[in-house]
Amino acid sequence: MADPRFHSRVGPFTLSELAGLIDATVGTDSDPNMRLIDVAPLESAGAEQLSFLDNKKYITAFESSNAAACIVAPHLAARAPEGMALLLSNEPYKAYALAAQEFYPTVHPEPGVAETSFIDKTAKVDESCRVEHGAVIGSKAVIGKNCLIEANVVIGPEVIIGDGTMIGACSSLSYCMIGSRTFIYPGVRVGQGGFGFFPDPSGHVKVPQLGRVIVGDNVEIGANSTIDRGSGPDTIIGQGCWLDNLVQIAHNVILGRGCVIAAMAGVSGSAKIGDFVFIAGQVGIVGHTVVGSGVKIAGQSGVTKDVPPGMTVGGTPAVAIMDWHRQSVALARLINKDK
Repeated sequence: MADPRFHSRVGPFTLSELAGLIDATVGTDSDPNMRLIDVAPLESAGAEQLSFLDNKKYITAFESSNAAACIVAPHLAARAPEGMALLLSNEPYKAYALAAQEFYPTVHPEPGVAETSFIDKTAKVDESCRVEHGAVIGSKAVIGKNCLIEANVVIGPEVIIGDGTMIGACSSLSYCMIGSRTFIYPGVRVGQGGFGFFPDPSGHVKVPQLGRVIVGDNVEIGANSTIDRGSGPDTIIGQGCWLDNLVQIAHNVILGRGCVIAAMAGVSGSAKIGDFVFIAGQVGIVGHTVVGSGVKIAGQSGVTKDVPPGMTVGGTPAVAIMDWHRQSVALARLINKDK
């Protein structure tokens, strides 16, 4: 059960109500009027609590769970313990996420502006927004409806932020335009100058960074991530992209729609990433490369050349995933052949 000091729960819901909300089917012999008050893991769930099974590694926990009800794929329904009610879904994890959202909906903060914040007289902040202590909003910035600006955020001159966007504590935004319903977590830096210079033994020459950062709608940018503004062209984060904590996006990078980038990955300047690309943790992508739509990149890989759409790659330099596995096996055999 989530700590009520930090998470506000609503409900209860009946099994039938939840089925309609999460696009699931009530299992055979399950009571559609069963009352559920919360979600919980398989191991700790009990009376009036809903759990889920998505990974076969947890079938044993499923078989012994005391959960009142569980979301499960139809082909695993027979493994349920006696008396457990079922919600059947072909995508149990997605269904669980939707159920958890129903029990724990997003709480919108009350509008208001803290006395210790500073808003330039030329900035436009919708009256439905909340601006917390120590926040600074620069000249001619425009903040849309129902935004949350947390403590000590700095929003630079002429920055534009769309409706329903949350800016986490101690973040700084400059030279940027942010879409609607976007979540920027604490410590994020958007719009600082990119790492552009001409190397010269007599002293490196700085290249002015004259572009912007354009962030689409429904984007998430994890804590302490950084997105540099373009050097001339803009840096673009496409609609629906999700960036984990500690991600670095360099100047002029273009991310397509729906990309997912895990922690500690870095995308070098002027790389172009297609739609719905999945980049695992600690991946490095060389500048000016093109990664096609639908590509998946395994953790700690180094992408040094263009990747065609739809490929799954791994290793350094990154190659087709099966080739990488063959390389790993061949290397292990070579190392161990004299042992």
